[in-house]
Amino acid sequence: MAIHRPVARDVGLLARAPSPALVIGAIASIQFGAAIAAKLFGRVGPGGAVLLRLFTATVVLLVLWRPRISGHSRSELALAALFGAVLAAMNLSFYEALDRIPLGIAVTIEFIGPLAVAIGGSRKRLDLVWAVLAAAGIVALTRGGSQTLDGLGVALAATAGCLWGAYILLNARLGQAFAGGTGLALGMCISTLLVLPLGIFDGGRHLLEPRSLALGGAVGILSSAIPYSFEVEALRRIAAAAFGVLMSLEPAMAALAGFLVLGQGLDVRALLGIALVVIASVGASRRTSEPPVAA
Repeated sequence: MAIHRPVARDVGLLARAPSPALVIGAIASIQFGAAIAAKLFGRVGPGGAVLLRLFTATVVLLVLWRPRISGHSRSELALAALFGAVLAAMNLSFYEALDRIPLGIAVTIEFIGPLAVAIGGSRKRLDLVWAVLAAAGIVALTRGGSQTLDGLGVALAATAGCLWGAYILLNARLGQAFAGGTGLALGMCISTLLVLPLGIFDGGRHLLEPRSLALGGAVGILSSAIPYSFEVEALRRIAAAAFGVLMSLEPAMAALAGFLVLGQGLDVRALLGIALVVIASVGASRRTSEPPVAA
């Protein structure tokens, strides 16, 4: 799961790349990063994997933005702290879900968060169709079929989705209260500190093993640094609605990453459920002016 805020402009290769390719590349990076994170679970647990990811992303953001606490009001700092708490809970619940159910299904269920944000601000009747399609997709994923899904995993993915929706709304407020990505960097610091006890409890001494550090660093780069750069450049040259439509491919990309990296095959019913959620998200995104922000 990745956080998307502006970083310094790259006027080189990224500036010449087609915007849709950048968005799709960012989606692939996020989901394959999540698949690699799942490989860490046996060594450091979901909590340890979250800690390694957040720590890597925090270091990158601190280097990029060098945020300062001074000069901000208590309410602004409280907003950054709340954002960090939501970010920590979102990542923990998602990785705990990923430890129990396939990546493609976890991301699809989690996608109810940004989909609800996209639909929630609209009073158009057609948006009810997208809501019904999404609900049908979730039912297809969680009821029947050849796979028996872990109930707790489904609940954790749904929790991550609700937190993703809250993250999107808080991220918008954070961008207004802080310059550039400084608010994000402060929130990431809080998030890493909150995850630290559970991460150490889950991972213990294995957190410092070279393999864990290497994989954790790769997850942080794939899930954070690369998507930040790709999406920020794309958003300079692509309409928000088009960006939202492309982001709707995340569940499908997650299913592909789960299959290629983790060997997680999905039956026809599950694939149909994913397809319905993707269609609902595309429809909702085409009717909203703001794109969903991935986590």
